[in-house]
Amino acid sequence: MTTPHPLLTAFENAGQGQVFAFFERLGPAGRAKLLEEAGEIDLEELERLHRTLGTGKGGSVDLGGLVPAPYELLPENGGDAAAWARARAAGEAALRAGRVAAFTVAGGQGTRLGYAGPKGTFPVTPVSGHPLFQVFAEKLRAAGARFGRPLHWFIMTSHQNHSATEQFFSEKGFFGLDRSRVHFFRQGRMPAVDFSGKILLEAPDAIALSPDGHGGSLRALSRSGALDLMASEGIDILSYFQVDNPLVRCVDPQFIGWHALRGSQMSSKMVPKAYAEERVGHFCVQRGHLVVVEYSDLPMELQRERDPSGRLRYIAGSIAIHLFDREFIRQMGSRGSGLPFHRADKKIPSIDAAGRLVKPDKPNGIKFEQFVFDALPSARNPVVIETRRSDDFSPVKNAEGNDSPKSCREDQLRQFARWLRAAGVPVGTDATGLPAISLEVSPLFACDEESFAESWARLTPKPRIAEGLCLAP
Repeated sequence: MTTPHPLLTAFENAGQGQVFAFFERLGPAGRAKLLEEAGEIDLEELERLHRTLGTGKGGSVDLGGLVPAPYELLPENGGDAAAWARARAAGEAALRAGRVAAFTVAGGQGTRLGYAGPKGTFPVTPVSGHPLFQVFAEKLRAAGARFGRPLHWFIMTSHQNHSATEQFFSEKGFFGLDRSRVHFFRQGRMPAVDFSGKILLEAPDAIALSPDGHGGSLRALSRSGALDLMASEGIDILSYFQVDNPLVRCVDPQFIGWHALRGSQMSSKMVPKAYAEERVGHFCVQRGHLVVVEYSDLPMELQRERDPSGRLRYIAGSIAIHLFDREFIRQMGSRGSGLPFHRADKKIPSIDAAGRLVKPDKPNGIKFEQFVFDALPSARNPVVIETRRSDDFSPVKNAEGNDSPKSCREDQLRQFARWLRAAGVPVGTDATGLPAISLEVSPLFACDEESFAESWARLTPKPRIAEGLCLAP
């Protein structure tokens, strides 16, 4: 008699034997695929999650004791200019010492944009149509040259886009980066379960698996060996940003300096909300701990509440730009002491006992995911700093409207025009600062107003400001 595979026994003992209900009918490839997927699942963790989160419809969010979080104001808004200068000096020192690496969460596809492929390969710049990955790569190359220390770049992909992402970088010659400093690894996945806690199958040889949320990035960093590599390279600060935001300053010296000087384990950037209903998370303090409350969880009357000056009271909007201490990531990525999971009731296509695919018209199961901002309450000395939206935040999320390729393109054009005007170059714009012409500035030419002025001053002769101008080294 053939001894069953240990995974079959483990799943049977855990009451999840249905995962292998069709195993005997599968060919070798199907069996291998199913076993590989089953091997990703922590059955003890799943049982605990169903026990604590899987019953009922999930509890309401605790809003007790909630107050708006303090943050470091920019100097032009009343912040301490000397403190910002000290932060910049400290951040530049950290970069020169090689203490900083970049980390991009890049598991998404361009589906919502009508684009087939990893979102990081989406063309985003106004004239050349360079992809998101190229924008970040050139910003990191520029920072490495500026501070004399090439940076490591960690990129978290998904099972869906990992191979395509690696192939894209290879085809593009890693955009001039040292390929030994670019590190790809896959995000973790979690199985979907029905309301009784049984793992769902999407096919006889496939478990209904989905990414474990952006918070899963901390577990993935730990499990991939990235943290050990960082330790061996003397890197203790990781700059976290998401792949859809080409305006982000991938390694911002001032931000790094605030983080380092405060001895923070996790730091975050905020922008003042543009309007009460803007769909961003809110930085708050609850019982002495910094937290982020999602827009969907903060009652609208609180989102619209104003202080005596007339400003929104809950104004500090989260834009998913963070800094992490390396060992704090290790702590939060470890089993048992890491981030909490959240449940989401979803309509999950799955097969029934006869192997037929069923597409439900109402939620039939639960997905579990982690949120990266849930690390904040556990962080020592967390700090939130204000940043200019025009300098750091214009994501590409939607096909049209806000946060679309069009709005992002226009924000890039406004930034380039602003840099030109600051350097004394006349540029015609409308009332919003949008120039009448399309132009583009490579991060290798300039990453901010100051570096633009330096690079522009070196140009001889000066180029004519005209439609299609591209400034690059």
